[in-house]
Amino acid sequence: MITAYQYQDNILHTTQLTCSDTIPEGTLWLDVFQPEDDERQWLATYFVEEVPEEDDFNEIEASARFYLDKDGLHINSLFPQRVGQDLRTVNVSFNLRKDFLLTIREEDVGLMRLLRNYLRLGRLENMTPPDLFLELFNLKVEYLSDLIEDVYTVLENVGEQALNAEELDDIFKLITFQEDANGKIRLTLLDTQRSLRYMNRYYRKVLSEDNVKDLKEMLADVDSLMPHSQFIFDKLNFLLDAAVGLSGLQQNKIIKIFSVAAVVFLPPTVIASSYGMNFENMPELDWQYGYPMAIGMMLASAVGTYLFFRRKGWL
Repeated sequence: MITAYQYQDNILHTTQLTCSDTIPEGTLWLDVFQPEDDERQWLATYFVEEVPEEDDFNEIEASARFYLDKDGLHINSLFPQRVGQDLRTVNVSFNLRKDFLLTIREEDVGLMRLLRNYLRLGRLENMTPPDLFLELFNLKVEYLSDLIEDVYTVLENVGEQALNAEELDDIFKLITFQEDANGKIRLTLLDTQRSLRYMNRYYRKVLSEDNVKDLKEMLADVDSLMPHSQFIFDKLNFLLDAAVGLSGLQQNKIIKIFSVAAVVFLPPTVIASSYGMNFENMPELDWQYGYPMAIGMMLASAVGTYLFFRRKGWL
């Protein structure tokens, strides 16, 4: 699906394009969502170089994710996307040209919907393709900041729950979930930092003074968020160690109970085993008080062992 956006007098005009159409005059943003083969062939008519393929989006080499050619600036960047309670990362291919911004993506991105709403509401004035690109990245940095704050809030509750042994299973699941989310946040921050630094280094001459200012502010924001992400990793490791330690203590208590029970019943077991032997020369077998004596000895040995443990402070 190919959608062209024209933004004139703070009014957004949307046009759905087919392979028989041409890009409307005054297009600010051309968004291509899950392009088919015929749509890629249509895009190729507007490219001097090759059209980026889906496999190119997932490359991690800097030379594949950020480069300049005759078609303008190319940046493949990760965007965070909430899917229920899970956090995912979505790759979006950007081609920043003098006339318009081209985006190619295979999945939906919530921040791009938010940007379209801003344009519809007229909240953005005198937009140019670089302005649009930087505004979308600015929304991404703000959203990443909100995600880090959400992780902080969750970890505060986890710290309180970690003292409750009955919720250890839920705590382990929550810690694992937050570690995965924080890892994706950090990965997206690093990718954003690399994208903006490349743009600042190799595309700076094309940008306006306001664009350069916004670029530097975003880089400063990303730099300030990185220590928070590292702190979350440290806190997650601490909470995981605390939960594992508490789990070990609970297991030790259970094992201790079984150990004490085994030791308390050891003397009665020895007595019962001794008098349970059916040898011919055992004088107590014919004794009238032999059975009560054996029972009394077993009870006394068990109680004596228990009191000894209590006196030592082992119980």
